[in-house]
Amino acid sequence: MTAGMISLPVPEPLYRRLERVAQVTQRSVADTLASAIAVAVPPSTDLSPALADELAGMAWLNDKMLRAAIHPTFTRAQRKRLNELNDIQDERPLTGSEQTEQAHLLAEYERSMLRRAQAFMILAQRGYSTPSYDELGA
Repeated sequence: MTAGMISLPVPEPLYRRLERVAQVTQRSVADTLASAIAVAVPPSTDLSPALADELAGMAWLNDKMLRAAIHPTFTRAQRKRLNELNDIQDERPLTGSEQTEQAHLLAEYERSMLRRAQAFMILAQRGYSTPSYDELGA
């Protein structure tokens, strides 16, 4: 559903890039531009403003930086500690400091996953293929 139309002067090099992306993705230039805007201005969510801004800002990263962002930032040590806290929670209530640590680790895990998903989505919109689940090796 189209809510409105705007006339927007676009520099020639940018327009040519939009045309190339549209051709690769078999979409119109207007649809390609609308997708780019949707990535840059995501709908409001329950994300923190800082995380929402970080994810929106990823639309402006170059391909090399996006490829770097697809790698998990949640370390094995963090994953091990989160599993330990979850196991402890099965046996007894967590202490206040353990609850704080668990919440911090969960937030870091979610941030890592959201950043990776955003990077994959942007790369796919740029016409790159994304790996299958088995190829991720995460």
